[in-house]
Amino acid sequence: MYKLIAIDVDDTLITDEKLVTEGTKRALEQAVAQGVHVTLATGRMYASARKIAMQTGLNVPLITYQGSLIKNIMDGEVLYERAVPNTAAQKLLQYCTEHHLHLQLYVNDLLYAREENDKLIGYSQLNNIPYVIEPDFDKLLASPSTKMLMIDEPARLDEVAPELRELLGSEVHITKSKPHFLEVTHHEGTKGNALRFLADHFGCAIEETIGIGDSWNDHDLIEVAGLGVAMENAVDSLKRVANYVTLSNNDEGVRHVIEKFVLQTSTV
Repeated sequence: MYKLIAIDVDDTLITDEKLVTEGTKRALEQAVAQGVHVTLATGRMYASARKIAMQTGLNVPLITYQGSLIKNIMDGEVLYERAVPNTAAQKLLQYCTEHHLHLQLYVNDLLYAREENDKLIGYSQLNNIPYVIEPDFDKLLASPSTKMLMIDEPARLDEVAPELRELLGSEVHITKSKPHFLEVTHHEGTKGNALRFLADHFGCAIEETIGIGDSWNDHDLIEVAGLGVAMENAVDSLKRVANYVTLSNNDEGVRHVIEKFVLQTSTV
């Protein structure tokens, strides 16, 4: 019944130890052997997502940057790409400068920050990626930025988000991937849009897709997918819109979904 599965990475596919379990790997392999397409759908940059995908042995296009970039693992072909509109990017840069917010840019799959600080170092370590210091963000914005990300206390970002939605308008998509991360992409750079694109790419109906996630940035993925699945450890708002709630990321929730709905071997 299901021909395409899109799986979020952090707190969904991988455990808190940042690993894909052997049981989950086997379930993924069995699904692929049955002709099911399996992809990752993550807010991570491509270079970071590819490292996770290599743990699984998946050889498919990856949905990265919240859906702003879909790129093949093996040959590096870009299938879909959107960038933050330049006018919105300039407004966001000015806002963050005036409000002393830590801002990161992603240009040509490189992470840039204006200065080295604890926020940048912690983010780099969390995602296992390097960074580049470039004080002149105006110069960087001459090139398309796939994503722009702010890091701060959750309560402050909750105050900032509605202000940015009013400031930047409908050209952009604004979401949280984690409580401390507020992300801005092109308005078509979402996981749901990316899932629609890949469903068409693989020749399957959207009703034949599964989307699995845990966080705010997974909302449109879960709502668009034929079967929207929230992890047991997901935010409550995602559970409310999901068709099904699986086990947690530390209890092989992804494996359970594949076995129950694709392999049909689960007894849980």
